[in-house]
Amino acid sequence: MMDTDMHTRITGADWPAIVADLDREGWAVIPGLLSAGQCGDLAALYETGEGFRSHIHMARHGFGQGEYRYFAYPLPPVVQALREAAYPPLSALANRWHERMGLAPRFPADHADFLERCHAAGQRRPTPLLLQYRTGDYNCLHQDLYGEHVFPLQIAVLLSEPGDDFTGGEFVLTEQRPRMQSRAMVVPLRRGDAVIFAVNIRPHRGTRGDYRVTMRHGVSRLTSGLRHTLGVIFHDAA
Repeated sequence: MMDTDMHTRITGADWPAIVADLDREGWAVIPGLLSAGQCGDLAALYETGEGFRSHIHMARHGFGQGEYRYFAYPLPPVVQALREAAYPPLSALANRWHERMGLAPRFPADHADFLERCHAAGQRRPTPLLLQYRTGDYNCLHQDLYGEHVFPLQIAVLLSEPGDDFTGGEFVLTEQRPRMQSRAMVVPLRRGDAVIFAVNIRPHRGTRGDYRVTMRHGVSRLTSGLRHTLGVIFHDAA
């Protein structure tokens, strides 16, 4: 995909509906952001082992079962374009969320400017990644926090087709509200769909104003097959 094509797809998305979903639920889906061919091309990169900076086996760290690879710079063009194009509309929402939660950091409108802030603080390692799950694998509930500077939203794109390539392996979110039990949400995704979701905390409107809720995400156990996912995190890692 050319950069202009990705920018067109991102800017052509229904952003009022996306923002409304993120405000209400903490997640929103962009259907068919990547084509089947683009999904296949990205998934195929996993086995080459080229263009990555590290390879993580989840079981070694207590993260679950499965594995993932972090991309090295320069990122694949489609990943770089997605990161650049999705950041500006999300930065406006991120700033509004921080204002509602009484948090001081504000985010520049351009992703390159935000990365300069990360790099100046020692967060220089790229965080976009490819994840691979086989039968029996899963990803424990977690948050992708890599340093002082954290952008409050991230994106995951499913690169495999449920029912054809794998079964099980649902994308799961949990939300913990103060003095309440956790709420679990299963996000329905098809190949090429992108889910935007809160990284850590988000504001929730209550009867007495806004309060903070804590979000975590993970993947349920695969019952069969092979599942690949692209993760796009906007802050870099220390």
